[in-house]
Amino acid sequence: MKNTTKAHLSLFSANLIYGASFLIAKGVMPTKIGPSAFIFLRILGAGILFWLIKSFIKEKIEKKDFLLLIVCGFLGTAANQMLFFHGLSLTSPIDASIIMTAAPVLVLVFSAFILKEKITSLKIIGIILGSIGAVTLISYGNKSGGTSSTLGNLFIFLNASSYALYLVLVKPLMKKYNPFTVISYVFLFGFIFILPIGIRDIIVTDFSAFTTNTYISIAFIIIGTTFLTYLFNIYALKYVSPSVNGSYIYLQPAISFILVIVYSTVLNDTKYAQDISFIKLLSCILVGIGVYLIGKKQPIKN
Repeated sequence: MKNTTKAHLSLFSANLIYGASFLIAKGVMPTKIGPSAFIFLRILGAGILFWLIKSFIKEKIEKKDFLLLIVCGFLGTAANQMLFFHGLSLTSPIDASIIMTAAPVLVLVFSAFILKEKITSLKIIGIILGSIGAVTLISYGNKSGGTSSTLGNLFIFLNASSYALYLVLVKPLMKKYNPFTVISYVFLFGFIFILPIGIRDIIVTDFSAFTTNTYISIAFIIIGTTFLTYLFNIYALKYVSPSVNGSYIYLQPAISFILVIVYSTVLNDTKYAQDISFIKLLSCILVGIGVYLIGKKQPIKN
């Protein structure tokens, strides 16, 4: 099997896990475990796994880079995860998966302001379309019925914004150091930020009420959604461009839609079936077209 084929399989696997995680995480929050306690376990568990790999990498961080690592730890793990899990606990997993596809749009905007990257006319159109799709979905939350929520959707959008800003700020660190060195410190500082909030919720969590499915769901989020997806993405970036990597984000809402249909028809669980609507499909299409235009190369004029 060719390396590029393996890379595409890795990207598909990563985004399959991402797409499934919206529904799986929602299934245990907040009935079994609160968002803050879930975040505590996720950052702690994945952080330990990353530091186990980091122990084999002999690399030191320069003192001048620690401040940026602390900021990245806050944006990339603490704020990002807090906003995502609290948002997901309030809104539909379908809404969350669609809003998250706006991340590439936000990355471009932050890159233009911080890294001074040029924005072409095609990219501007992409930003406008993507923004319309995201804003429509957020504002439509409480009007759509089902499990959607305007506040939850807003939290998910702020989560995407936090993660997008993190991706821009962490870029120079990823070029300078081994990716596992960077991510290990990002999770360490993120855990320090989340510790005061998370430990309080962990203490009051009723672990005796956990079922086998609860533990499996938590393990899936820690090992699958956090640890394995990172490994898959790192491997894929060796053989395909970042734009190809980013394009796979389109799969996430599609996977969420499919899983909701499976839940409804096979498992006879119609809880999220009413979350599928024309407005949400239209929002998904607008965001998708926006991200496509942003990633499309504009021909150079002679």
